[in-house]
Amino acid sequence: MQAVTITQITPPELEILIENSIRKILGSQKHEHHLDSDHLLTIQEASAFLNLTVPTLYGYVHRAEIPVMKKSKRLYFSKQQLMDWVKEGQKKTISEIHEQASDFVNIRKKKSS
Repeated sequence: MQAVTITQITPPELEILIENSIRKILGSQKHEHHLDSDHLLTIQEASAFLNLTVPTLYGYVHRAEIPVMKKSKRLYFSKQQLMDWVKEGQKKTISEIHEQASDFVNIRKKKSS
């Protein structure tokens, strides 16, 4: 157990200590998040992450419908790439569809003018 020494510090010194502690904590969380998003998953982990069965994942891999890496006989999935893959399937809202249609019509009008 380490000995604790109690000393008097000024308010500015306390402020600096608190700021440095917060920076240290936030910096380690940012690093952990970066590592987490770059984390490679096995097929079982990817199955659990996506809530899909392993045979379903093998089907996606076979049809080249999902991002995957293969080393020897093992499959690896990037957690970030899986998140991006899932987001690709995101449906547009009615307002986004109307906006896209409006943009398309405006472009066609400009071309025909």
